Amino acid sequence: MTMPGLTLGAPQWWTAAAALIAVAGAAVLWSYATARARTPIRLACAGLKALAIASLALILIEPLLTFSRPRPGANAFALLADDSQSLSIRDEGEAQSRGEEIRDRLRQGSGWQARLGQEFDVRRFAFDSRLRSIDDFDRLAFDGVGSSLGASLAALSKRFQGLPLAGVLLFSDGNRTDAGEIDAKSLPPIYPVIPPSHGVVRDIGVRGVAASQTNFEAAPVVLRAEVSATGFAGQPIVAAVLDEAGNVVERQQEKSQGDGKPLSFRFQFRPDRRGIRFYTVRAFAAAEEEATKRGTDPKASAEQTLANNGRLVVIDQGGGPYRILYVSGRPNWEYKFLHRALEADDQLQLVTLLRIARRQPKFDFQSSARDRTVSPFFKGFDDADPDTVERNDQPVLVRMGDLADDAELRDGFPKTAEELYKYHAIVIDDLEASFFTQDQLGLLRNFVAARGGGLLMLGGPDAFADGKYDRTPVGELLPVYLNSAPASLTQESDRYRLVLTREGWLQPWVRTRKTEEEEQKRLASMPPFQTLSRVGRIKPGAVTLAEVSDNDGNALPALVAQTFGKGHVAALLIGDLWRWGIRRERPEETEFDRSWRQTARWLVADVPGRVDVSVRPREDAPAQAVEIAVRARDAEYRPLDNAKVSVAVTLPDGGTVALDARPDAREPDLYTATYVARQPGPHRFAASATSADGAPVGTREAGWAAQPAAEEFARLAPDREFLASLAAKTGGEVVDADRLDSFVESLPSRRVPVTELRTAPLWHHPAYLLIAIACLAAEWALRRLNNLA
Repeated sequence: MTMPGLTLGAPQWWTAAAALIAVAGAAVLWSYATARARTPIRLACAGLKALAIASLALILIEPLLTFSRPRPGANAFALLADDSQSLSIRDEGEAQSRGEEIRDRLRQGSGWQARLGQEFDVRRFAFDSRLRSIDDFDRLAFDGVGSSLGASLAALSKRFQGLPLAGVLLFSDGNRTDAGEIDAKSLPPIYPVIPPSHGVVRDIGVRGVAASQTNFEAAPVVLRAEVSATGFAGQPIVAAVLDEAGNVVERQQEKSQGDGKPLSFRFQFRPDRRGIRFYTVRAFAAAEEEATKRGTDPKASAEQTLANNGRLVVIDQGGGPYRILYVSGRPNWEYKFLHRALEADDQLQLVTLLRIARRQPKFDFQSSARDRTVSPFFKGFDDADPDTVERNDQPVLVRMGDLADDAELRDGFPKTAEELYKYHAIVIDDLEASFFTQDQLGLLRNFVAARGGGLLMLGGPDAFADGKYDRTPVGELLPVYLNSAPASLTQESDRYRLVLTREGWLQPWVRTRKTEEEEQKRLASMPPFQTLSRVGRIKPGAVTLAEVSDNDGNALPALVAQTFGKGHVAALLIGDLWRWGIRRERPEETEFDRSWRQTARWLVADVPGRVDVSVRPREDAPAQAVEIAVRARDAEYRPLDNAKVSVAVTLPDGGTVALDARPDAREPDLYTATYVARQPGPHRFAASATSADGAPVGTREAGWAAQPAAEEFARLAPDREFLASLAAKTGGEVVDADRLDSFVESLPSRRVPVTELRTAPLWHHPAYLLIAIACLAAEWALRRLNNLA
């Protein structure tokens, strides 16, 4: 006979025990039935004595307590210690660093480890950028260049896969340098032991640097740095941007507010050359500039560490030149201002296809045979060659601008994807849809959707709905509906004032001045416009960046943009934007030119090349491991899945490493390679692709900065919140270092993989006999208090 947690060793004595309890109970009730006392007192005394007699009588059936406990030596228990540099921090007033205190707790002679070894198979590990097994913890040096806590726990779980691992006692400050998510479901219970810390006393650190840049050499780079300053309240803090040679590019100074409030610095400068550039943002107290400018002598500074005073940032100023095809239905002012604006930018090449005469009907019975052959535009030219001159049924086109060769656009607008995809953006100005063939309209759509190019359509009498673009592939990609558009208004009495929408204020390429007040003045000074192409509703996903108000105060869209496929498209519905350029208050004002340049830069921004490369950290690998992703495309920008891709890595010391990128199963044009940095500092990656027949596809560069010290010391205080969350998710708990002995004593009562059943006589347990004695003593006390014999 068994009960939950209780087994009867001699059930054959159950009858005797029951009889004894019955006889004794009857005697007790009879004795108290005639006692002179209140009924509650008599019942209490009888109950206490009966309970004591029953507990002693049950010894006859030998109640055995059944319980489970870990089988000695069958379960493993891991001791995992953080050996990274972040534990070398020594708090103010402490004789030992945080790591040294952990090492003292982990010494082999500690009593709690001996007790743990009696019940478990103890395994010892240390980790920094990788996990390793060790014999003892005396050799912990706390000089690791990373804290790959997530990767180390995953590696530990993999080592014990299929084996009974009861738990992990983790000695760490919780400041990890790997960014991957930790799969808590695959881990055993984690019991973090957090080193004691009295907080950061004095430290200045660059928490993060964000770069805002474009693909253009002439465009400024904006760096935003967040600097933490603790213990320097009221003191000036200096932040400086240094180039690769160590020269100061820009320097700023702000006064610390104290209480750990971060300082924000904003730097704006122009890189000195095109391509991949590395800059360092350093922060330090103005009073300690000489001691910290090299960041190599921490003893010369009052800070707890100088390893977090600087961060590297990568600036990519390469990719050009970018080619823009401008197609116009007639000579107009817009081309003059666009050409003048882009002429000053050596990274933008404007190629122009300008129609100066429309095509005539193919059959004209009122003309002579020769007149029907030669375009009227060439009448009066005696040397007009019938074989080369434009025919009567063809438009007269002029090619201008940065032509690559004499053959470019010789046959008019490109008719193949290979010809069209050489451009990065296309501007269509006052040109009707019938100018293009159906195949060319489809090419324009694919140029945006598949090639990832930019398209801008300008307003005018032959644009949008008036140009019959409705129900065409180009009309499909425009950000506005054309099927319900009213007629365009071009009357002299109309006046349209330009204003920016909320979304427009958020787009830097739409504005030309730095502050909102200055931009409002600029908009107020602009002349009114008289030509606006009317359209229907804005398409879902499109954004109205600018509006115009007519004479009646109605708001009408003026600039609308949206992404389409891999590219983006904008509709500038104003047809006489040139009035802004003509009616400038001062001829030397360049804001109109700047607006055109910014619009052109937006059109070609993020337009992919035939080879693109990106570098991203590997979340499932140790710190300082990155994945190099290369995309290769053919001449029509279709995935090139049979290319050979190689990556040349330039190391910080000038050495090189060659890597082969392998095809990725996820996407046909994707090739990846993994690189693990062995040296801190700037790394350059040059990816080259060749097609299956050996023809070169292209080359692209990318940069990445390995800065393990900055990542390791990004946070100086232990991350208790993260460790507590990790413990809760895995079924563990945070263990105080001062109660390791009591924690180890409690482990046998916790859930472990391998257990065994044990039994012990219940009456051997001191509590069992104490209950019987307590009942008899209480009964005797009640009788004495109530004068019962």
